[in-house]
Amino acid sequence: MIRFFDIFFSLIGLLFGLPILIVISILGFFDTGSPIFRQKRVGINKKPFTLVKFRTMPKGTTSKASHLLTSVSISRLGSFLRKTKLDELPQLWNVLKGDMSLVGPRPNLLNQDDLIKVRDALGVYKVKPGITGLAQINNIDMSSPNLLANKDIEMISTMSNINYFKYIFLTFSGRGQGDKTRL
Repeated sequence: MIRFFDIFFSLIGLLFGLPILIVISILGFFDTGSPIFRQKRVGINKKPFTLVKFRTMPKGTTSKASHLLTSVSISRLGSFLRKTKLDELPQLWNVLKGDMSLVGPRPNLLNQDDLIKVRDALGVYKVKPGITGLAQINNIDMSSPNLLANKDIEMISTMSNINYFKYIFLTFSGRGQGDKTRL
């Protein structure tokens, strides 16, 4: 049933969000010269996939977790996109393709070895990664691998249609601040 919701809501989001996608793409072109950002991430069964987001940092920024970057790495438009979570909007394409779900553990980078080890041991990679989830609405980012992986497993073990909608609602209502960066 969740896959049906993923397809339905990602299609609706992409159709109704098209004007926003176009405006952000145009603004992003002037901000960073390349509005769309693609990055390999770890997906279900540890299979890599290409995540699509709006670019919030200059081209050529080192590929590492956001909590390891300084806030000066983020562009002015990027700061707004992160605060409003609009940088995540293109990931609806990943959901539609089946690489991700709307709700699930956030997909980590291929080079986050500590997180991969903990998540793999707990079985987090048995489900599709998501745009939002229990860790995100509780402001837990990838800087605490054990805490994050345990929150992921808590979410996975209690996932239901009700919780699926609850996590989406809490995300839209402003819970969670997204990935943190150092000042």
